[in-house]
Amino acid sequence: MSADIREELYRKYNSTYKVHISDFDTKSISKMWKWFDHKYLPLVLAYPKDSAILELGCGRGYMLEYLRNHGFNNLKGVDISEEQIIIAKQKEIDVEVADVIEYLKKGKEKFKVIIALDFIEHFKKEELIQLFEGIYNKLQEEGLFILHTPNGQGIFSSNLIYGDLTHLTIFTPNSAQQILRAVRFNEIAFYEAGPVSKNFNGFIRLFIWKIIKFGYNCIRLVETGSMEKILTQNFIAIAKK
Repeated sequence: MSADIREELYRKYNSTYKVHISDFDTKSISKMWKWFDHKYLPLVLAYPKDSAILELGCGRGYMLEYLRNHGFNNLKGVDISEEQIIIAKQKEIDVEVADVIEYLKKGKEKFKVIIALDFIEHFKKEELIQLFEGIYNKLQEEGLFILHTPNGQGIFSSNLIYGDLTHLTIFTPNSAQQILRAVRFNEIAFYEAGPVSKNFNGFIRLFIWKIIKFGYNCIRLVETGSMEKILTQNFIAIAKK
């Protein structure tokens, strides 16, 4: 048996895990993309459509397909799961199987935007400096790094944190900022990854979430004298080079 459990689990990551926990029907993908409209699209629209964009841990390629649908035409994706890369290639997207840390070391190509969704939590703490330095060095000047990861301080995040055996390091906004600043990122911002008011149901969910968040912060205020801004089960961070 491999000393690193990830090697064995990634070999059949799609067939033994992803297909059993996620919905990939047209309705589910459309719902995800509408959420992207609110959370990610405004971030990348600041850049020209021919900007070089790299997705780390691209999986089945849904983010890259989404960006292509919005006119971006210089897209690249890498993932260690061959099963998922096979699916992404069926979308005629430029993707390849690669160990990300090794991929970031090779070649001279740099990117204007690097995206890592549900990705950084899959690395050991001992690997983080090398990973984040590789990301920083692979960005062009004024380039943007976008990440989405389980939130260690989220109210309902336990199912995500412990729901995948390949999750090895769990972040909060504070610890994410710590590693980002350690590799020289300095323009950093954090956002909740919760409901959006894309329709009436979304508006109601967002309203109720704000009530839940307020109640939770009242308890925190009594105990610690402080409140938290980012309490969703995931959070989004952006960092500019």
